[in-house]
Amino acid sequence: MRRVATIAAACFTTAALAFTATGCGSSSEEGGKDQGVGLAYDVGGRGDHSFNDSAAQGYDKALKDFKIKGKEMTAKDGDTDADRYQKLADLAEAGFNPVVAVGYAYTPALTKAAQRYKDTDFAIIDSVVDLPNVASLVSAEQEGSYLAGVAAGLKTKTDKVGFIGGTNSALIKKFAGGFQQGLKDTNAKATLDVQWVDPTPKGFGLPDRGKDIAEGMLAGGVDVIYSAAGGSGVGAIEATAKKKGAWSIGVDGDQYYDKGLAPYRHAILTSMVKNVNGSVYDYVKSVVQAKKPETGVQTYDLKKGGVALSYSGGFLDDVKPKIEAAQQKIVAGEIKVTDTYKD
Repeated sequence: MRRVATIAAACFTTAALAFTATGCGSSSEEGGKDQGVGLAYDVGGRGDHSFNDSAAQGYDKALKDFKIKGKEMTAKDGDTDADRYQKLADLAEAGFNPVVAVGYAYTPALTKAAQRYKDTDFAIIDSVVDLPNVASLVSAEQEGSYLAGVAAGLKTKTDKVGFIGGTNSALIKKFAGGFQQGLKDTNAKATLDVQWVDPTPKGFGLPDRGKDIAEGMLAGGVDVIYSAAGGSGVGAIEATAKKKGAWSIGVDGDQYYDKGLAPYRHAILTSMVKNVNGSVYDYVKSVVQAKKPETGVQTYDLKKGGVALSYSGGFLDDVKPKIEAAQQKIVAGEIKVTDTYKD
């Protein structure tokens, strides 16, 4: 391990300057991977009531179950690839292993970090980085979103449905595409209004903007809105709850049970649950307990339980058999769900 040798040499040459070997050895020694788990959140961080919070649940459970420590960092609005790289590098330098990056926006940064810190195990959520020390934790968002589209098609009374995406990116188009297909397969009369919060990752952390978009949709007669927009989706949920007869569809976690969204619970029709918590937990377990780190692409789909539709609140009880029938067809391969959205 070249870094260990380099650090040892540095300790020797600086001994005359009164730095002890112990002092040097305790600083950023990658070889002593005993610090625990490093987790780098996307914009919004812990407390976004969505994607980041789901990752945090898996992280918290892993720390508790495996009795290990951890450190969290969060990307800010306007962070560059260099800023994101520095977060990952700081965690690796401090001896955290594994290091998990939450979100596709970390792709360039994690690629660089994994190449630089080859003895550190990395994982990235919602992207693929083809390196030997990286696990790419991806989900079949389009499959869960198809079921959300089925629910929307069955529950809309105006035949006008909305989708709000955090960014117009390949990842969020998986949500939009699956949702559109499920809606159209279920209700051919329904129209879908698709809007994007922002072209950059900050689109996941602008709740006021999400609220404005939702209010515009509602004013136009839309009565079901599905948001795949992180913290921005919280604004959409708030707006929808104020419109009598309108429904919102949550994402990532079961937002019906989110304490921060309790005032709007009556209008949360369902959530497309993306079990990021499970993928994070499984990955950390593979590193710190099984000692066989997952690598390569790890796909969490409907069949594996990686995505699902929630039935919390009982709002879908009357149409649940139809949704479950669609799910069975997807799992059996009878329905092929698109992984992109086209205007």
